[in-house]
Amino acid sequence: MKLVECVPNFSEGRNKSVIDAITKEIQHVPDITLLDVDPGADTNRTVVTFIGSPEQIKIAAFNAIKKAAELIDMAGHKGAHARIGATDVCPLIPVREVTMEECVKLANELGKKVGEELHIPVYLYEEAAKSPERKNLATIRQGEYEGLKEKLNDPLWKPDYGEAIFNSRAGATVIGAREFLIAYNVNLNTKDKKLAREIAMNIREAGRAKRDGQGKILKDEKGNTIKISGTLKAIKAVGWYIEEYGQCQVSINLTNYRITPPHIAFEEIRKEADKLGVLVTGSEIVGLIPEEAMLMAGKYFLEKQGQCPGVPKEEIINIAIKSMGLNQLYPFEPKKKIIEYRVTKDEANLIDLSLSRFIDEVSTSSPAPGGGSVSSLCGALSAALSSMVANLTYGKKEYEEKWEEMKKLAIDSQDLKARFLEGINKDTEAFNQVMEAFALPKKTEEDKKNKELAIQETTKKATIVPLNILRYSLKALELAKKAALMGNINSISDAGVSALTAYASAEGAYYNIKINLKSIKDKEFNDKIEKDANQILNKVKDMTREVRKLVLEKLTIQ
Repeated sequence: MKLVECVPNFSEGRNKSVIDAITKEIQHVPDITLLDVDPGADTNRTVVTFIGSPEQIKIAAFNAIKKAAELIDMAGHKGAHARIGATDVCPLIPVREVTMEECVKLANELGKKVGEELHIPVYLYEEAAKSPERKNLATIRQGEYEGLKEKLNDPLWKPDYGEAIFNSRAGATVIGAREFLIAYNVNLNTKDKKLAREIAMNIREAGRAKRDGQGKILKDEKGNTIKISGTLKAIKAVGWYIEEYGQCQVSINLTNYRITPPHIAFEEIRKEADKLGVLVTGSEIVGLIPEEAMLMAGKYFLEKQGQCPGVPKEEIINIAIKSMGLNQLYPFEPKKKIIEYRVTKDEANLIDLSLSRFIDEVSTSSPAPGGGSVSSLCGALSAALSSMVANLTYGKKEYEEKWEEMKKLAIDSQDLKARFLEGINKDTEAFNQVMEAFALPKKTEEDKKNKELAIQETTKKATIVPLNILRYSLKALELAKKAALMGNINSISDAGVSALTAYASAEGAYYNIKINLKSIKDKEFNDKIEKDANQILNKVKDMTREVRKLVLEKLTIQ
């Protein structure tokens, strides 16, 4: 599921009715989850955080910007924080299955819509900036709202979207794309702020001022302070004492966790602290963190222990929590702290049911969950077995030359398992959408036409779900083959069952494709899907025979 985070700043922090009206515009958009509303009276601004699919984010952001332009009059705005418009800034942040390039494209689409339809000048910043001069938000904000009229008269400050005409009520809006910012604090067993600051200056990218033997700050020929860079990139840090906790922290902003993730910052602080005789006692995530960052940490610490990182996500995240001491100050609850887990799920989640409950659901007179979801479950079980074989091989001395291959097999199997599990829900959701189309009214000719169109479109979408499961099943067989060829000989039967459940998944998915195609009138669509499905199924059958033969041979040798 593609997810984008949006964190707009609105220039109103005192009038609750205005803030509520803006956030309602966001909440009214389907499949959008409002994560946080943080008003500030002194700054007279409100920072809002919400998450959703790229298209829904664009709709929600536009609606909120539109409402802010209607309700906030910048001509009378006063506040401690720098600002340039009613919606001052609106960053778009990739969270899951979305690239930065996609967020840049989204920022351009949103900026164009705001400029053309709301007549608000729009500047693009950060990764969406069209020139280096506009990358920095502070540079664009220079002069603030009060200097905007003059700024718009300068050809160098022509808006990226919208006309260079001063909108006295709404001002201008800065829209962009940036990486997820993680606020992360590392706890120290000291009350001495000097020690915490020393560590912070040693690790942060900006580093510290260079000094001579007498402690005097050195300058270059232009009079600028000469800096000694810190050990980590994409990181800002300070050291402080927190009365509430009775200890110091190194407080960090990780501006790009893919360059420096939290666990690397944690390890580096531990090294620097040790030089000063200070111990790291734990850490805390302030706000939210992407799942990817937690998985990176958990895998790092598992490998550090010599363990295989190809295990379930829950186990990886639990290792990350324990290794970085995220429970020291208060419980770290993944469902509340990991941003993807905060996304609202309206429908019942089949994969969260117990095994017996799921089987009971399948056994009732309801047509869903049915064969499609069961096919996905077979695929998930296949991937799980391949991962098991890999984990039972990794770390065994007699298979040492295969450890790297087994590590990759375990990780790939876990990733594939997750895709199959998603398919369990997706198949039932797709079926329900088809049923909703069949339930549409057909009183008029227009109704009948719209109903038939909806049935055809939803059935096509419902056909793509098992086609994807069929593709995954072929991949599952490839993993089962690798497990049978290279895995622990004592688990050869498990590799064989992995292949057979993958085959069951594939054949089941194929049946679901065939039954859906019977209802679709688009011959070109049908021909393409059937051709693809037949080609994949033939490969599946060939590989199943191959793996079965291999497994039986190894079982006979034993």
